[in-house]
Amino acid sequence: MTRDEIAATLRETMQDSTQEEVDWGTVTGATEIADLGFDSLSMLDLVYDVQQAFSVDFEAEELTGVKTVDDLIGFLESKVA
Repeated sequence: MTRDEIAATLRETMQDSTQEEVDWGTVTGATEIADLGFDSLSMLDLVYDVQQAFSVDFEAEELTGVKTVDDLIGFLESKVA
């Protein structure tokens, strides 16, 4: 799976997971995940959704330090490779 494919699938998954009104056209790799409406509780839902979308398994604690969309894409690159 390429980085672009990961980014597209992640964007779709995040859109489905957030309850916030987000202008997804303005979201970049530098956008902080918290700015997309994900708090500590909704991040657990996102973790589950990402695991399902990418058919990967990981612990939520592995996302410590993941702050931006690019951080999450990089993390997923290491998991789906």
